[in-house]
Amino acid sequence: MIDPGLYTILVIDDDEIIRKLISQCLIHEGYSVAEAKNGCYALEYLQNSFPDLIISDIMMPELDGISLLQHLRESKTTESIPVILVTAQTDLDKLVSAFKIGADDFIVKPFAVPELLARVQGKLERPPIPKALLTFDPRTGYLTENQFNIEADREIKRGSRSGTGGCLARIYFSGWRQIKDRFGTAGEAQVIQQLGSLLFQELQPLDLVGKMGPGQYALLMPETGPENTQRSLEEISNLVATHAFLIGQDSIRLTPVCAYTVFGRNSTFALVQDQVETALSRAENQLDLHPLRYSAEMGSVRSARSTIEQRKKIFLQAIQLPVEILATYLVGYGIPFSFYLLLDRAGVDITTVVYILVVIALVVTGLFIWIEGFLSLKKKDPPQTPGSPYPPASAIIAAYLPNEAATILDTVEAFLKIDYPNQLQILLAYNSPTILPIEKILQEIADQNPRLTLLRVNNSTSKAQNVNAALEKVTGEFVGIFDADHQPAPDSFRRAWRWLSTGIDIIQGHCLVRNGSASYISRMVAVEFEVIYGSSHPGRTRWHQFGIFGGSNGYWKTELLRETRMHGFMLTEDIDSSLRALEKGATILSDPGLYSRELAPVNLPALWRQRMRWAQGWFQVSLKHFWKGLASNKFSLRQKLGLFWLLGWREIYPWISLQILPLITFWVIKYHGLDRLDWLIPIFVLATLFTLTVGPGQTLFAYWVGSEEIRKHKGWYWLYLLNSSLFYTELKNIIARVAQVKQIFKEKQWNITPRG
Repeated sequence: MIDPGLYTILVIDDDEIIRKLISQCLIHEGYSVAEAKNGCYALEYLQNSFPDLIISDIMMPELDGISLLQHLRESKTTESIPVILVTAQTDLDKLVSAFKIGADDFIVKPFAVPELLARVQGKLERPPIPKALLTFDPRTGYLTENQFNIEADREIKRGSRSGTGGCLARIYFSGWRQIKDRFGTAGEAQVIQQLGSLLFQELQPLDLVGKMGPGQYALLMPETGPENTQRSLEEISNLVATHAFLIGQDSIRLTPVCAYTVFGRNSTFALVQDQVETALSRAENQLDLHPLRYSAEMGSVRSARSTIEQRKKIFLQAIQLPVEILATYLVGYGIPFSFYLLLDRAGVDITTVVYILVVIALVVTGLFIWIEGFLSLKKKDPPQTPGSPYPPASAIIAAYLPNEAATILDTVEAFLKIDYPNQLQILLAYNSPTILPIEKILQEIADQNPRLTLLRVNNSTSKAQNVNAALEKVTGEFVGIFDADHQPAPDSFRRAWRWLSTGIDIIQGHCLVRNGSASYISRMVAVEFEVIYGSSHPGRTRWHQFGIFGGSNGYWKTELLRETRMHGFMLTEDIDSSLRALEKGATILSDPGLYSRELAPVNLPALWRQRMRWAQGWFQVSLKHFWKGLASNKFSLRQKLGLFWLLGWREIYPWISLQILPLITFWVIKYHGLDRLDWLIPIFVLATLFTLTVGPGQTLFAYWVGSEEIRKHKGWYWLYLLNSSLFYTELKNIIARVAQVKQIFKEKQWNITPRG
């Protein structure tokens, strides 16, 4: 109970009888009381005194109760004083505006004295505090935005003086607005309550957390380095992303978006806050659970270049690729050749040993490819009946509409024809810099087909962002991922579930080229896809005991995909997500009988851009996962050998394949001509013959296990065999080498594959 003698109450009423009545009641209880006959007198009193509570009539001359309340709430010195309004029955309509201004309670005349005293006691025991002055957010228990900013400003100033520094982070939950739109304030409150018990379990005692706005939190980590901050934010992201939030009978998912920046000497709160908000806006476009650290490039504003600078840029871009190709030959050919010459002048010749090692490497590579081919002949179909009933399923079609406008309607039509015995949700997640006419047509189709849902992902720049955004709306127990030109077979989702229901986590299907007759390049790629999806992937899966998700026509168990996501900063987000799933212990299988038809590049520039992105993306994945995979206890010895082949050898081999040239050049110079060389050395002859069989062998295996619709074009296989033997294999090696150069010099660009 409160001690009335400690409190002063200001009573304001132009009716002296009522004013005295209220005052006497309060004095009788032991309160100190001051009086004023209208709002003007009250303001004069407040210039020198600060009451603990104000009781005011509404209808008064000169300055009424509503106007007085407005003055009180606009002043920093009086905004927190509790106000109880006294009103007549006829003035009840004014209470709405009074509460909007900041009234705390009211009482209607005539009133009972016990009711008045109870309301007074309630406001003094639990005084209302303006939101801006709250220290802690009442829903979450975390610091309010205003208080957090005060504490953060103080800590950043301290860190600036002492040099100890720390990190400031922001976390935003994508889709928060949809929660409120769908479930209202009550539903939002339920999620906040569940979030409060889940969030920030890994934080240190000195860390501060602030509730910044709808679905937004701030985190101040004093004396904490970027590595620990990154680790804590990753923990938070994973905890939230894998949690199902319950709202009544419904469950929803949240996608956390995390960004942070480092502060230290010469940092100011305004600067640090601007940096973390800049990083958050970048991270918000990714939705990949990867905390993004602020870098100076994010905030840089480039001035307009002069005409000379623009021409210089165009010239540099024009010569960039030839220079990069030349650089790979200087490294792969020039350096070894120069090394042999220098050693020879010193009386040392290592070329025979190197030659034997190169030949062994070429033979082993060819042998491994033959093994893959033979293993791919052992076809295996899924069980005829699933291990459990067909559950609801989802399909995500990721599209960049300006590039896909010509094909997307055919794609949607193909998906709507899929035969599946349960609910099938088809999510078209697309991005576009402008509003396109095709969007209206798609909306009309969606209005007529409840299976189809359209999701425009604003600010997206990659497939990964589109897929991550679509995951918030996925309702299926498993989800198929497709590019915008894919047309799955009608029974594809049935077949996929027959695999997934047996304990498989991811099943990769067979991508068929459906525009092989369009051009010389597309015919060659059509057969190459049979080599990849019909022979290499299945054979490699049986040999290495793990498969790879190839970006499209892949089916994931939804929970695993939600935990894994796709990282937009990886050029081959599919391979990266595969490795991250495998590192968690997931099982990936390749099924050459699970068909989906897609479009191949139809010209050499389009093929070059596609394969360059693939090659650089593979190199990124190798750098990220090679040593991590070999050290992981999730992989068996056989699987680790597979990882070495997949991530290590594939990056080394393009350079090894070049090494015969510097050896021959050195021998020509040393022995004064080609005619002086013995070309009939058994090891050379046998190795050459065996290596030359690899291309025909791959083509033959692809024909044996390929789909009937490609096999009927026998001329395409001869075309592929001829081109692989003459130039295509070396073209892919050049691409692989140039991709490594691009990655080393941090040249990263996500190129969209043009569609025919």
